[in-house]
Amino acid sequence: MAALTACGGGGGGSDVKEGTGAISFGSNQSDAVPKAAYQKMIDTFKKDSGSKVSINTVDHNTYQEQINSYLQGEPDDVFSWFAGYRMRFFADQGLAGDISSVWDSIGDDFSEAFKASATATDGKQYFVPVSYYPWAVFYRKSVFADKGYEIPTTIDEYMTLSQEMQKDGLTPIGLGDKDGWPAMGTFDILNMRINGYDFHTSLLAGEESWESDEVKEVFNAWTKQMPYHQKGGLGRDWQEMAQGLLQKKTGMAVFGMSISQQFQGAEGGDALEDLDFFKFPKMNDEHGTDSIDAPTDGFMMSAKTENGGTAMKLLEFLGSAEAEQINTEADRSIVGPANDIDTSNYTALQKKAVELVGEAKHTAQFLDRDTRPDFASTVMIPSLQAFIKNPKDINNILKDIEAQKKAIFTA
Repeated sequence: MAALTACGGGGGGSDVKEGTGAISFGSNQSDAVPKAAYQKMIDTFKKDSGSKVSINTVDHNTYQEQINSYLQGEPDDVFSWFAGYRMRFFADQGLAGDISSVWDSIGDDFSEAFKASATATDGKQYFVPVSYYPWAVFYRKSVFADKGYEIPTTIDEYMTLSQEMQKDGLTPIGLGDKDGWPAMGTFDILNMRINGYDFHTSLLAGEESWESDEVKEVFNAWTKQMPYHQKGGLGRDWQEMAQGLLQKKTGMAVFGMSISQQFQGAEGGDALEDLDFFKFPKMNDEHGTDSIDAPTDGFMMSAKTENGGTAMKLLEFLGSAEAEQINTEADRSIVGPANDIDTSNYTALQKKAVELVGEAKHTAQFLDRDTRPDFASTVMIPSLQAFIKNPKDINNILKDIEAQKKAIFTA
């Protein structure tokens, strides 16, 4: 497994140097489909601008785990990262370069919500969005049609459907949490459905107790769904989980639209056309289905770059509709955030994703993007895996989470 070590130069200081020499681009898109999409964007920029850019691609999970030491060491000039809390965390520490001038050029192409997700505590911009994708419940249309299943709109209907699938010999809900983060999506949607978006964001900001009745209700609801989950989920990665859905052995999967990467090209292209999704059902009338996870991916510039001129030129291109067009046509699991992107070539799934996010009253980024990186990786990953392994131990698990939360958020 590759380590997250930079191939770019260090040095710099707090004021970004605006050189126009060669730069390095750090990417966390190690899976085949998005890796090829990013390569195509960079190749287009190099050809059009004449600039030299080298790509440093690192395994996605390694990238996440080592990002702190990477940015404090000798990071790449431009690097992949996430909008919102995760962006602000590093901008506030002075590890990212101010790219407000880039937003002067691209700002009119984005909604205020996307600009806000790129803005740090100081009011300056440090991030350029390139794509986003919703989390939902994915299924194959042909399976539902063959079995006569109907889309559930309430949690009771969802549980009844799971029972029907089990009787029909299907595994109702896919699970692949070997890498630790996929289960976060289930926690997010259950918490937002039961307790609402505001409580969810407050909890992840360290402002609510993990031992509260509200949180216990989330895990109690999750425990009731456990009998319908794919067995051995902690030993299976998400790609293997997706194969179960592709092969019609699994009925549903609570996951991001990246699951469609496993369907691209399968069954002569018919598999992707057969993939669909629905909103996770209502659990509380007060909150309905008003909130979803829709993570936004994009890019930042290191505060240490010697060649900020080239870096900002690259970021301006990556924030263009042209770059997003390249990205979304090569990777059908995402959609582009620019207002002027041409969506006429979007797949049915991509068009539906745009509608789903547009309908949402609240959009969360995802657990490991909406809280401190150290809390997400060192506390929540092992805690959720411990819960999946032994749901009956949830009170002790929540007690441990709360103790570690207090230590981390008050440090």
